[in-house]
Amino acid sequence: MAAELTAHQLTEQHRPTLDQALEAIRTRAYWSPHPEHPKAYGENGSLDAAAGKAAFDALLGSRLDLGQPGTDDWVGGETSPYGIELGVTYPHADVDTLLPAMRAGQRAWRDAGAEMRAVVCLEILKRISDRTHEFAHAVMHTSGQAFMMAFQAGGPHAQDRGLEAVAYAYVEQVRTPDNAEWTKPQGKRDPLALTKRFTPVPRGVALVIGCNTFPTWNGYPGLFASLATGNAVLVKPHPRAVLPLALTVQVAREVLAEAGFDPNLVALAAERAGEGIAKTLATRPEIRIIDYTGSTGFGDWLEANARQAQVYTEKAGVNTVLVESTDNYKGMLSNLAFSLSLYSGQMCTTPQNLLIPRDGIRTEEGPRSYDEVVADLAKSVGGLLGDDARANGLLGAIVNPDVKARLEAAAGLGEVALASREIANPEFPDAVVRTPVIVKLDGAKPDDQAAFMNECFGPVSFAVAVDSAADAVALLRRTISSKGAMTVGAYTTSEEVEEAVQEACLEECAQLSLNLTGGVYVNQTAAFSDFHGSGGNPAANAALCDGAFVANRFRVVEVRREA
Repeated sequence: MAAELTAHQLTEQHRPTLDQALEAIRTRAYWSPHPEHPKAYGENGSLDAAAGKAAFDALLGSRLDLGQPGTDDWVGGETSPYGIELGVTYPHADVDTLLPAMRAGQRAWRDAGAEMRAVVCLEILKRISDRTHEFAHAVMHTSGQAFMMAFQAGGPHAQDRGLEAVAYAYVEQVRTPDNAEWTKPQGKRDPLALTKRFTPVPRGVALVIGCNTFPTWNGYPGLFASLATGNAVLVKPHPRAVLPLALTVQVAREVLAEAGFDPNLVALAAERAGEGIAKTLATRPEIRIIDYTGSTGFGDWLEANARQAQVYTEKAGVNTVLVESTDNYKGMLSNLAFSLSLYSGQMCTTPQNLLIPRDGIRTEEGPRSYDEVVADLAKSVGGLLGDDARANGLLGAIVNPDVKARLEAAAGLGEVALASREIANPEFPDAVVRTPVIVKLDGAKPDDQAAFMNECFGPVSFAVAVDSAADAVALLRRTISSKGAMTVGAYTTSEEVEEAVQEACLEECAQLSLNLTGGVYVNQTAAFSDFHGSGGNPAANAALCDGAFVANRFRVVEVRREA
């Protein structure tokens, strides 16, 4: 096929961005090429707010034809958590036809080299970025995130994570030179001389199994890590969140074709209602890499059964915050209140267990008892969400009935310190919007332990009374070791306690945030600087993003000959 995008054009446009990304992952300093503010869009070909909304509206009730081979049906059925039917239909694939077609383009993609693959990936991300407003509505109406969160997390932050994966992939591939001249002296005899060529070789077809809550943010790292390392990528979205990833596949196919590559290097695997194709796809011999975000049960199944593939999972954990003392009591309460409320707690990084000594904590305002701390936190959450308009903007909508059921059941687990309340959304009357519940539990009681030692995904938090800071650290260790944690937080003015918490997190391999009282929250991470997950505890076997996340997606094959 004739290339409309030449290697020179792509390199000239995107190599500077790639170089900046490489510098950012080296220094871990703040950097992002993707604006967070909606008003930054609307120039240089990007869609502004009105155009993005119009583009999304035009998708409703449409057929998204990707031009894939092996399409044997059209499937759909997404309903927005805000109550509207999307009505979009997608190609259903005969995988016996689609998978061979995907593999056909891998040779040319492999031979293109690491830099060409990287700049093609950056062109894909650039075009997605230009449509951020459109993507934001797609994320909002599949995940239930409020618009501003869908815009930022589903747009620039997701794009940052994709670019980060491309940068790491490039670094790992160019670690070994393309060519080498090897000469070994032999004394009086002629030296031995070889020329050697080293080629990064992809594993095969990669499978991305998308999640409902963060389809782009969690989907882009694996997608772009695999594509940048030479693999074809089959995207299997969550049945309730197909649209954002289908649009991503559409953009990727367009760019690949324009750059002279086979568009079938990226394809979509949408499914019929109740079909459950993830298990079937995951064990196909053609699938050599799997990226998955979701429940522990299916993540464990993939790790145990998809033996032919390199499996990267982000599963469930029990995120914990230890509260021992603080020199900014109001700042601590405000920070925690926001962390518990954002997106109705439907984040893999939201704190669940708050470990508080039963004798209370020290503050700059004097001592506060356990009951006072919990009551003050409940008051802070209530104040944050007291205005319904503001609450809707923070909470979004409950993503599925299971979250609502867990929220309602949590109130029966112990004494309720903060009851959940229903909030009406005037713009979307059918949206299910609920404020968080905080339940008081006793860390010494077995029945209470059974409740707080398991993940309760959603707007549910447990204020767990513990005997001492030492007991809190011991419980923190046990939680990370047995259940895993994506995030850990701690509030303390004690060097001894800080050291104990830090050591527990280092030994159990969990990411720690200390004494956050400002505008950075435990459940947020920044691409190019923060690691999301560690890959070292049961919550996830991979980290977004480090060298290990990309390095095993390819192998280096050597061809040597006598010089």
